[in-house]
Amino acid sequence: MIRQGGEGGREEGGRKKAMGGHRTARKPMGGAPTPGRPPLPHEAPLGAHVSVAGGLAKALERAEAIGATAIQIFTKQATRWAERDIDAAERRAWRAGVRRLGLRATTAHDSYLINAASPDPALWRRSVESYVREMRRCVALGLDFLVSHPGNAMGERAPGIERNAEAITEMLARVPGRTVLCLETTAGSGTALGCTFEELATIIELIPGRARRRVAVAADTCHLYAAGYDLVGDFDGVWARFDETLGLDRLRVMHLNDSRTPLGSRRDRHELIGEGTLGTAPFRRIMTDPRFARVAKIIETPKGDDHIAADSRMLALLRSLGR
Repeated sequence: MIRQGGEGGREEGGRKKAMGGHRTARKPMGGAPTPGRPPLPHEAPLGAHVSVAGGLAKALERAEAIGATAIQIFTKQATRWAERDIDAAERRAWRAGVRRLGLRATTAHDSYLINAASPDPALWRRSVESYVREMRRCVALGLDFLVSHPGNAMGERAPGIERNAEAITEMLARVPGRTVLCLETTAGSGTALGCTFEELATIIELIPGRARRRVAVAADTCHLYAAGYDLVGDFDGVWARFDETLGLDRLRVMHLNDSRTPLGSRRDRHELIGEGTLGTAPFRRIMTDPRFARVAKIIETPKGDDHIAADSRMLALLRSLGR
């Protein structure tokens, strides 16, 4: 995503060992095309993280301007603890706008300040409460997904994993609804969790069965490559390992970003697609692979001075790679 990722955890032999053999069949996302046929170009969920400056209506205008069929937003200022509620008028206007644009997937990313793996009891509790408010806003808006980094352990990794799972379990219990929480793959910097498939699988396995049905994965191409998953030289191998460890049915969101840094750098530095160390080849594979046809694809690439022009160019490039 937009934040920096975290260092990887222990390796475990395969998805069944990491997750106790549990695998939940993926239900079609809200607004998804009919299962059993490839989505038409206008149905494929492809879009960008867009600014909400000026209000949620402005975010929808920006999505329309770039021809998006999917959208990702912040529901509040991502660098402040201050919370907000979604009032009835805002909720109605957003949902009507989503229907009018025919968006195939709607996504939010949580606050940068939330650290559900923190060993500090006060910060952990504050993070859980913010997590709850975040999910309430997503449910109120009818969003399909909430993307979240697994947090920084700030010490031993295993207790951080347990704290993260505990926070997610409490948050989902307190906020029922259809919005699915997607844990994002991270780049491998510092003590942040989630840069191995095995670590994500362990977090998910620690979440009780009913809540676990609302937990999935968001895979960021830049983060994967920085964490050592070679999407350039071993594309098929990377996704085979994902399927074995987590199950491709858990992949609901992809963040399509090139990387400024090389394979295994453990640094989260997004680049324009085709202008970084990944190049266009992995993105062509993603855009043409039927396994990913209905997965929400969101760009978080540099926007420069003209956000609309930059995002439009990237989305046009991705569509051309998919032909």
